Order: sequence, then C-alpha cells, then structure tokens
Amino acid sequence: MGLSILCFVLLSWCLFLKLLLFEIVVVADSSAFNLQPFCHDDERSALMKFKNSFVIDKHASSYEGAYAKILSWKYEGENTSCCLWDGIQCDEDSGHVIGLDLSSSFLSGSINSTSTLFSLIHLQTLNLADNHFNYSRIPPAIKQLSGLTYLNLSNSAFFGQVPYEISKLPNLFTLDLSFNSDFFGEKLLYLKNHDLKSLMRNLTSLEILDLSYVDISSTIPDFLANFSSLTSLLLEDCELYGEFPKKIFQLPNLQNLNVGSNKNLTGYLPEFHEKTSLTRLILADTRFSGSLPFSIEKLDLLEVFDVKECNFSSIIPSSLGKLSQLTFLNLGMNNFSGYIPSSLHNLTQLTVLYVSFNQITGPIPPSLGNLTKLTVLELSHNQLHGPFPESLSKLINIKYFNLGVNNLGGIVSFNMFFNMKNLTSLQLGSNNFSLVFQKTNINETSPKFKLLGLSSCNLYEFPDFLKHQNELEWLQLSGNKIDGQIPKWMWNTSVDTLVVLKIANNFLTGFHYEQPAVLPWVNLGILELSSNMLQGSLPIPPPSVKEYNISGNMMTGKIPHVFCNMSYLYILDLSNNNMDGMIPQCFRNLSSSLSVLCLRNNSFHGIIPQTCSGNASNNLMLIDLSYNRLHGQLPRSLSNCMMLEGIVVSNNRLNGVFPSWLGSLPKLKLLTLRKNEFYGAIGKPEKDLEFSNLQVIDLSYNKFSGELPSQYIFSWNSMKVINSSDFTYMIAEFRIPVSKDFWLIPNHRYSITIASKGVEIHYGPIQDIYAFVDLSSNRFEGKIPELFGNLKALRSLNLSNNMLSGHIPSSLGDLTMLESLDLSQNNLSGNIPQQLKQLGFLARFNVSHNNLTGPIPQGKQFNTFDNSSFEGNLGLCGDPLSRKCGDLQFSPAPTSTFGQVDDSGFLSVLDWKFAVAGFMSGLVVGVVLGNAMITKRHGLLEKMLSRISRGRWD
Repeated sequence: MGLSILCFVLLSWCLFLKLLLFEIVVVADSSAFNLQPFCHDDERSALMKFKNSFVIDKHASSYEGAYAKILSWKYEGENTSCCLWDGIQCDEDSGHVIGLDLSSSFLSGSINSTSTLFSLIHLQTLNLADNHFNYSRIPPAIKQLSGLTYLNLSNSAFFGQVPYEISKLPNLFTLDLSFNSDFFGEKLLYLKNHDLKSLMRNLTSLEILDLSYVDISSTIPDFLANFSSLTSLLLEDCELYGEFPKKIFQLPNLQNLNVGSNKNLTGYLPEFHEKTSLTRLILADTRFSGSLPFSIEKLDLLEVFDVKECNFSSIIPSSLGKLSQLTFLNLGMNNFSGYIPSSLHNLTQLTVLYVSFNQITGPIPPSLGNLTKLTVLELSHNQLHGPFPESLSKLINIKYFNLGVNNLGGIVSFNMFFNMKNLTSLQLGSNNFSLVFQKTNINETSPKFKLLGLSSCNLYEFPDFLKHQNELEWLQLSGNKIDGQIPKWMWNTSVDTLVVLKIANNFLTGFHYEQPAVLPWVNLGILELSSNMLQGSLPIPPPSVKEYNISGNMMTGKIPHVFCNMSYLYILDLSNNNMDGMIPQCFRNLSSSLSVLCLRNNSFHGIIPQTCSGNASNNLMLIDLSYNRLHGQLPRSLSNCMMLEGIVVSNNRLNGVFPSWLGSLPKLKLLTLRKNEFYGAIGKPEKDLEFSNLQVIDLSYNKFSGELPSQYIFSWNSMKVINSSDFTYMIAEFRIPVSKDFWLIPNHRYSITIASKGVEIHYGPIQDIYAFVDLSSNRFEGKIPELFGNLKALRSLNLSNNMLSGHIPSSLGDLTMLESLDLSQNNLSGNIPQQLKQLGFLARFNVSHNNLTGPIPQGKQFNTFDNSSFEGNLGLCGDPLSRKCGDLQFSPAPTSTFGQVDDSGFLSVLDWKFAVAGFMSGLVVGVVLGNAMITKRHGLLEKMLSRISRGRWD
C-alpha cells in the first residue's frame, strides 16, 4: 500500500513537472514571438515590388559567398513578416525597416527614381554592393532617404553622373561608390556637373569615404582636413590632380588613406611631429616626390606602406626599421639611392618587401635573412653589388624571389633554393654571378616552380633539374652560353603548363633529331628563340601561340601554311634568316589577331598578300617586309588596316606611284619605301591633314619626280611639335592574355636604316620623339619649300642626289633639333644661310656638289665639319676649305652684257662661273654658256655647270 502511494505521488509529480515545463516553453515561445517587431504592410509591399523589379543572374555578383537573399521574401508561410526576411533589419520599437543589405545577391536589372525602394523613408543603412544594375544612374531620389548613415553602391554597374542629391544626406557615416567599372576597367561613374568640393561640403560626419574608380577629375578640397571623424579616405584612381593637402595626414582618427593611381596628383610627406592612427598609407602611382622624412617613425601603427611608382628620391631612412607593425612595404619604381638600411631586419612581421627599380647600391644586407615571414622579396633593377648573400637561404616561407638585373657577383649554388619549399617564382637573371648546380636528389618536397628566370647566368647547358619540373608556366634562359641542340628530355618538361619559353641569345644549333611535328607544350603562348644558330625548317608551335620569334638564326625553307590557322597569333617575327618562297596568301586570315608581321632580311619573293579585310577587327600595327625580293604593288587592302603605325617595305622590287591612299590611316607613324621602283610625281593629297601622325618617311632611291610634295609637308603635324618630356620608343605594344593568372605586355621596337654620306646607319629602336625625312636619290626638281622649317621635331633631313635648284631656305635654321642635314648632289645656288649656325645638335652636314657660293658660316657646329661636307662648290670659301674668301677676285661684267646687278651680287658670281666654264670647256663653250646665263640664270646652265664640276654629263 505504501509503495503504491509512493508511486502515485512520484507519477503525479512528474506530470506536474511536464506540464510546468510545457507552460514555460509556451510562454517563452510566446514572449519570443511578441519580441519580434511587426512589419508594416506598406513597407512589406514596397519591398516585394522592389524584389520583382529584378531577375536573379549568377553572373551579376563576383563574391564567392554570394547568394540570392530575396528568395526568402514571401507573403505566406512562416516568413510573412518582412522583419524576418534575409537582408532586412527593423527597428525593435517601431517595426519600420531601417536596414537593407542586398549585397552580393545576384540582382540584375535597372533602378530609377520611381523605385519603391525610396518609399522606405526610415532606412538608415543601404547596401546594394556587388550586383549589376544594368548601367542605370544612381537615382536623385536617394535624397528621400534623408536618415541614411550608411550607403554602399560599390561594384554594381551604376553609370553616369554622381547625383548632387547625395550631398543632402548629412547623417552619412559611410559613403561607398567605388569600383563601378565595366569589364575592361573603364570608369562608369563621374563628377562633371559638380566637383568633389560641392559633393562633400555638407557630409561632415563621414567616417568612411570610398570613391575609388570614380572619375572625379578635380583637386582634393582643403576642408577635408577638418573632417575629424574620418577613419578611411579611399580615392584610388579618380583622375585627381593638383597638390594633396598635407594637413589630411594629421587627421586624428585617420587609419586608412589610399590615393594611389592618380598620375597627376602631386604632394609631399610632411614631418610627423605626433603619433597618428594610420595603419594603411597608399600613394602608389602618383607624382608624390621629395624624400621620406626621418620622422616617419611616428607612424608606429602602420601595417601597409605603398609608394610604388612615385618620384621619391634620396636615401631610405633607417627610421623605417622602427615601424615594427609593417607587413607590406613597397618602395619600388622611385629614385631612392644609397644602401638598404640594415635596420629593416627589425621588421619581423614583414611579409612583402618591394624595392625594385631604384638606384640602390651596396650589397644586400645579410640581415634580410632574418625576415623569415617574407613571402615576397623584390630587389630587382638596382645597382646592388658584391657576393650573393647566402643568408637569404633562411627565407623558408618565400614564394616570390626576384634579384634580377643587378651587379651581384661570385658563384651561386642553386641548391640553396631547394630548401625553400614554398618557392614558386624565382628570378635571378642579368647579374654578374655564375650559377652552379650540385647533383642532388630531387624529391616531392622540392619547390615546384611556376616562374623561373635564369637569363644571363653564365649557363652552358640546360639545368638538369628541369627534368623534374612539371608545373612551369614561365621559363627564361635567354642570354646564356648554352650551345648545341635542345635536349630531348625538354619535350617532356611541363608539357601541360608551360606558357612562356624564352631561350633567345644563346648558341643553340637545332632541335633533337626526334623533334616532334608540333612543339609539345599544348598551352604555349610565347616562344622566343631569336639570336641563336638554329638551322633547318621552322618548328611548328601549337595553335595557342601568341608570340613566335625565331629571328636572327639560319632557318631555311618556306613558311608552312599551318601558320595561317594560328588565330591567336599577335607577333610573328622570322626576320634575319635564310628563308625563301612566297609569303602565303592565306596570311590575310591573320589580320584580325596579328599585330606585328616582321619578315625582314630573307629571300621571300612574289607579291605581298592582301592583309586586311574590310571589317573593324583588323589589329595589324607593324608590317616589315624589307630586304627581300618582293615585286608588284603595295596591296590596296592596307588602307583597311586602321591600327597600322608602321609600314616598312624597303629594299625590294616594288613599283607603282606614290600610295597616297595610305594617308587615311589615322595612326601611321612610319612609312619606308626605300630602294624600290616607285615612280612619278607626288601630287596633292586628296584630303586635308593626310599622314598627320607621320614621324618617319623614307622614299629614297626610287624614281619619284616633279616638285617636292609641299602639300603633304603641310600636313605632317606630328613633325611640328617638339615633345621631349618622355624617353620612350616607337613600339607596337599591347596586352596578351597568357593564362588565367597573368597578362604580358610585350612590345616590338620599330627600326629604320638612315643613309648619310654614303654610309648606312641602322637605327633600332627609334625614340618616340624622333622625326626623319629622306627623299634622296630620286628625280625631284624645283626649290626646297620653306615649309620644311615648320617641322620643328625633325632630327634628320636628307634631300640629296636630286635635281633641286634655288637657294637653301633660311627657315631650316628653325629646326633646332636637327642632327643630320644632307642637301648634296643637287643644283642649289646662293649662300649657305647663316641661320644654320643655330643648329646646336647638328652632327652630320653635307652640301657638297652643288653651285653654292660665298663664305661658309663659321663657329659652333660648323667648326666640326670637314672638307667633304663642302667639296664640289667652286664658289665656296672659308674654313675648312683651303680657299680663303679674300683670295677670290671678281671682275664685274659690263652692264650691257649681264644686266643689272641685284642685291645678292648675282653678276659677280656669274662672272666667276663664266671664267670657270670657259677655262674648263674652251672659249667657245664659255661664250655660249655666258649668253645662256644672261637669259636663264637659274635654269639649264646651273645644271650643266654642276654636272661639269662633278664630271657628270648624264
């Protein structure tokens, strides 16, 4: 009985506890439900309409964690309250929607001021980043959301003017409009109707401002230095200009400052008298200059310091070594000099160190080996010398290592790099040391290189360890002393991954006897085998090839037709070989991809194939077919090659009249028709400003006739402007996608051959500021146009060996950049203009074998020219000729015989020429010539005298 009562009591107690627990759960559930803010119907409706204005597109967002948040927005089921929807935040008290975060939500579609988004007037935070709004404008209705404190519209394909209405959101703490750009990186947002100053004036509460990649095109307003709340100021690549306000560096809360990639933004780093909050300072690719202040040590919280590609100079201050929090330091591409401070060994948190492209001297401090967290070390393109520091072998975490293009010497054991297990990129080329390879066991833990640059390392053979590399993407062995054949085992090295193979400038004689029909690297994009001793037929690259350069070898045979199917080919250079046959007519198929076609100095014959079809995708920039045996005419289809910058077909057997139809090519800089069989007069251009970008024209050694083409000279605008600000070269340059990870920007430098005093000089490369005109060895006649004096950028002018008459224009004295002037072998008369003394750069001068008279200008450059510059002008006198001007006695002729004496003293000159002609050809000839001089004083007699003086009667 007692036991039964006990059981009953226990059972009752359990039921009570169960009921109590259920009640607690129900009450808790009810409380939880009651704590959820209610959703206003009008806001829920507005959100649904906003949702329905877009489609879901998986390509609209780039973030890996993106997902379609709006798919959780539904009227029925458990999520009827919009406050429970993904990306929505409601106020706990009022239930109004105060936050909308649809970043990375695959949204695709347009948005405008009628959108129901702008009826959510209680919004405080709005984030639509990383979507695609179809290049629509940021709606001015944004001003209706006057309570916004956070606005993020970055990377969402908005286009057009940034609305001024954003300036009417005074509560903003964060404004982010960054990275609205298209697939090619072109900026989509801009400030044109108002500047940064008017946009920012009222946003004084800002803490974060990110307008990176917005085209602002203005200065940075000084009053930003009063925005004391700013923690991040991000204005990367905004087309900013002017001087950066120094006081912004002193903002008390500023942690992140990035104004990089504004190429016209100038500025200086101030002296830092107090510690700052800066953790990231990025000034890369601007025109900041001066020195790094020693007081930079005050920035002791700095983690990232990037001043790559600025104009900083002087030494690297040792105080940098006190910034112990630094993880990223980039000083590359400046003008720093002196040593690398040994104090940098204190930067034990450093993972990335760039000091490349400066003027750093001295050895590499051995203490850099203490920076064991380094993953990137870039010290290339400096003047470092001394032995290679073995202490760098301690960098066991290094991934990218570049010491190329320095003066390091000694003998370096390559085996030290086998201990760097994470090393994937190693560049040691262009130093003075010799690499040696000890025999060692290559195992699975040895580094697998992706990029290996060993150019000019005194190698005599292919490094044996390459047999075991199967992940190489880039291999450069150029400029060594490797001879013989390419070994057979190379055909099995990284066959699936190799994209770039450069073995130029060695002594290679050929390929292994089992050379495959097609080179085995299936993804090969760049093949450079130039300047070796290779023989035989061309090796066939895979269809993926983009640059094929085998120039400067001894290749023979014809161009295989398989090259016509290489639809990705950008550069084809077979120059300076022994190849023959015809250029395949199917090369016209390549004009949509091919940018450089260089077949110079072979034995190709036949006609030039049609190269460009009429479509807009022609990319040909340079065609060089010089020094071959081609005949026929230039193909008229070249006028369709709208990207053409250079046409070089000299030293062939081409014929036809001057190809004036080339004048419509908008980018043509270089035209060389030298030593062919072109003929006829060069008439007037069909349109104004034809050949307006031409900088180099060579029509020499043809059969052109008539007057010099003064109408074309008037159009040569690019020869009229002197631009010496940039030391660049005339090149065909473009971007080549090599693989999914990187692009190459290869270039092909243009070259020309210049003749002066019978000597040919090969110019390669040509400076981009170079202007050159050679119309010599033709049948041009008449006067030299004064218009030549307008071509201020001319460096060389050659009009020799024609039938030009009249005086030398004094306007040639205006060509202050002129280095070479050749007017020899003509029928020019009169004096040498004294204005030519102004030509301070003139190094080569030739007026020999003309009918010039009077004193030779003295002083300056004229003191450097010898007799050969003036010979064959019997009327010239003065140094360097032995004939002194005072020795010439002229007897004035009777007025009745020779007419009136003009201001130039013409009769005295004719009198002298009469005497010379009579002496040389006999009295009767002299009398006849004398009468002819009276009637035609600038005509046939002048030519006859010239030819007598040269012994030439043709």
